[in-house]
Amino acid sequence: MNAAPCDSAGGMYQLSADHRPNASCNGSSPPGNWSSGDDALLLPTFTTAAKVRVIVTFILCGASAFCNLAVLWAAHGDGKRKSHVRVLILNLTVADLLVTFVVMPVDAVWNLTVQWLAGDFACRLLMFLKLQAMYSCAFVTVVISLDRQAAILNPLAINKARRRNRAMLTVAWAMSVILSVPQLFLFHSVTIVRPEAFTQCTTRGSFAAHWHETAYNMFTFCCLFLLPLIIMITCYNRIFCEISKRLKMDNLPPNEVHLRCSKNNIPRARMRTLKMSIVIVLSFIICWTPYYLLGLWYWFFPDDLRVKVSHSLSHILFIFGLLNACLDPLIYGLFTIYFRKGIRRRYCSAAAAASDGDNNTVVSGSFTCGGNSSAQKERRALSQETLVW
Repeated sequence: MNAAPCDSAGGMYQLSADHRPNASCNGSSPPGNWSSGDDALLLPTFTTAAKVRVIVTFILCGASAFCNLAVLWAAHGDGKRKSHVRVLILNLTVADLLVTFVVMPVDAVWNLTVQWLAGDFACRLLMFLKLQAMYSCAFVTVVISLDRQAAILNPLAINKARRRNRAMLTVAWAMSVILSVPQLFLFHSVTIVRPEAFTQCTTRGSFAAHWHETAYNMFTFCCLFLLPLIIMITCYNRIFCEISKRLKMDNLPPNEVHLRCSKNNIPRARMRTLKMSIVIVLSFIICWTPYYLLGLWYWFFPDDLRVKVSHSLSHILFIFGLLNACLDPLIYGLFTIYFRKGIRRRYCSAAAAASDGDNNTVVSGSFTCGGNSSAQKERRALSQETLVW
């Protein structure tokens, strides 16, 4: 599962399955040059499926970079102290940008060049960064779930939220780095000499036995996906139980939860943030679950998988997982007034500055992008959504 999971130019599969040396090879040969005694060994080729994967990955990389940078751009324009929820969203944006600028380009270029051309140091470093980016996305999503659980189950402790979230984010980022460190020692640049010289970034020779490799892959799978999934499901199950209990106590029908917030002590802004976080978690689960399940199938039944699963499907599922980094900023824009207002405010400020420079005039204090009444409405809307961002 090394880096999402174990996919480095299709590295979740062995050479015979995906036509490229496995990113987590099952052999126990020492690192360095090796020659295969198997006449059936096939060197990788730039297949049509790989070409489509490269094109789509670059498109997703551009879209994700634009959307996530827009989130940071909108947030940067506000000098006010950021709410604790907004800090969580910004951390998830940074994690998505790591996926955008590390996982996506490395995957696309590696498929494009077929073999590894960047050397041993880059092999170790980039495999470390790839897994660290994946860990950070998963762990920050868990922190968001824990924050929403605390907000609903213990709303009176909201004053402690900022300190609590800072501690959880510190642990999340630290763990994402610590758990990725083995990549620096397991991956290395390896060259085969038959049927021709071919270099690949792989873990070949790093494991004394096949079960050691399987154990490492399963450990990574549990930390990267299974454990975060269990925590997130537990959090939202407790949230739904708490909301149901309050609705029963207040004798409110479910469809009125957003209309009569004063009775069940769940403000509209908090419910909006809860809905946003649920969609973020669902996006993570829906995008990555198929690919991780395919990885589990390969680790335990590799021969069966080679027969029943086409190479194109593995490409499609990995691309589908990368889509998660593009969806997060769209979810922010859908559920948060602040993000939309922030984009509009930054755009209007830039337009006003450009106009001032072109005309060499001083912009009067009454100038706004939408007039004074619009600015007042914006301020009122933002004040109502302080719990959202």
